[in-house]
Amino acid sequence: MAPISLGAVPPPVGLDVGTDFIRVAQIRAAGSGTSLSAYDMVAIPFGAVIEGEVVDTEAVSAALRDLWRRMGLRNKTVAVGVSNQKVVVRLIDLPYMERAELAGAIQYQAQDYIPIPLEEAIIDFQIIGDYMTPADEHMMEVLLVAAQWDMVSSIVTAVEGAGLRLAQIDVTAFALVRALLGPTASWLDEMSDAPGGAIGVVHIGSGLTNIVVVERGLPRFTRVSSLSGNQFTQAVASVLNLTFDEAEDLKNRIGLPSIDTPEDLPTDIDPQVVKSVQDALEREANKFIAEVRRSFDYYLTQAVQVRNIGRIYLTGTGAELRHLPTYIERGLQTEVVLGDALVGIQAASSAEQAVLADRMGCAAAIGLALGGLA
Repeated sequence: MAPISLGAVPPPVGLDVGTDFIRVAQIRAAGSGTSLSAYDMVAIPFGAVIEGEVVDTEAVSAALRDLWRRMGLRNKTVAVGVSNQKVVVRLIDLPYMERAELAGAIQYQAQDYIPIPLEEAIIDFQIIGDYMTPADEHMMEVLLVAAQWDMVSSIVTAVEGAGLRLAQIDVTAFALVRALLGPTASWLDEMSDAPGGAIGVVHIGSGLTNIVVVERGLPRFTRVSSLSGNQFTQAVASVLNLTFDEAEDLKNRIGLPSIDTPEDLPTDIDPQVVKSVQDALEREANKFIAEVRRSFDYYLTQAVQVRNIGRIYLTGTGAELRHLPTYIERGLQTEVVLGDALVGIQAASSAEQAVLADRMGCAAAIGLALGGLA
């Protein structure tokens, strides 16, 4: 789905405002492909962004100004992603009509599908197909997106406060699909004959997890969950009465226990501490898997042609937790692969070191930049 456009501008820079970091990616056309000409990230103060919503606009503006100054970016036009409980995505079926007529109809019918008062919402839609019913009724599938205005307003204020120009607002879930799977359905060809024919994308950030189902080349279901990387860290901190930073270090050093074979663990950590960390992480992993399963099951109960999720692309910094991909694969009985947003993109030497250091976290920013390029 195309992002909400706020005007014709040069290709904007992708801007991903996360819980702990702001990430920026600049993509340029390079012959028949694309080149990542700039990439970097900056930490933001704790509490400036909560559950995907900017609550301290001045702190975010200051971080953006620092990042632009450090990167030396001349392009101040940005495409920003939104991902939180105040963004609603719905796939709806309506009688077939021309787009101009649909635009008017949506204003009257949207309230039936979204839990946000229309006067408080920004609404966009995309026609994704049409079909004939057994009764010869001509119907159309429409992807409806609604975002609560106060949430959008806060990120607009933060962006403009940094002296940047907001060109596009995109749904982060759509940007992730664009970055990992490409703008066309060609990547789905290999699975078109497999039972299910749908793909899942799970992006585990520090503060939020985006869960997406892609069917016939388009994202048809999205969900945002608060079960994320920080929840794993907090579980360790609670069990051992540690600070968040101490727990984060242990989480990263120890990770989940191996399912298949014994492994070497840090010898400088008390074995009882190792066991406590792994037990806490296993409990969180089981809760996380159950959350993803519920999301996929909900979609499958509504789907007509799809019976299961054939493959899951896993990304985000939370996916770097040792052995988590294997746990998810076993728990959901579905192939899990690590998604790589850099496949098919050539990184310039000036951007290569920064993006490779954040390879699992860069997908949203790159997807937002690709949407601006398109």
